[in-house]
Amino acid sequence: MTRRLFWLAMGITIGALVVRKMSAVAQKLTPRGIASSFGGGLADLSDSLRDFTAEVRDAMRAREAELREGTGLDGTLGRAPVEHQPEPTP
Repeated sequence: MTRRLFWLAMGITIGALVVRKMSAVAQKLTPRGIASSFGGGLADLSDSLRDFTAEVRDAMRAREAELREGTGLDGTLGRAPVEHQPEPTP
């Protein structure tokens, strides 16, 4: 008798868990669930694209500054290099 009650309780518990999981999956497959999932994915994609664009622009500016310095287009062409003089010690 105890075994039967144990297995009955086990079956009811597993059945309830399966029903809850299936309800959650069914909710995700409704048009509203799909739209919310799709909207969240688009928001994440937009954020990632914005971050990528900012990083590319920063790298582009840094590389352009390197190229300008290397070609002398930064206005330093023909100038004498500034020598570093040590600070006098008291």
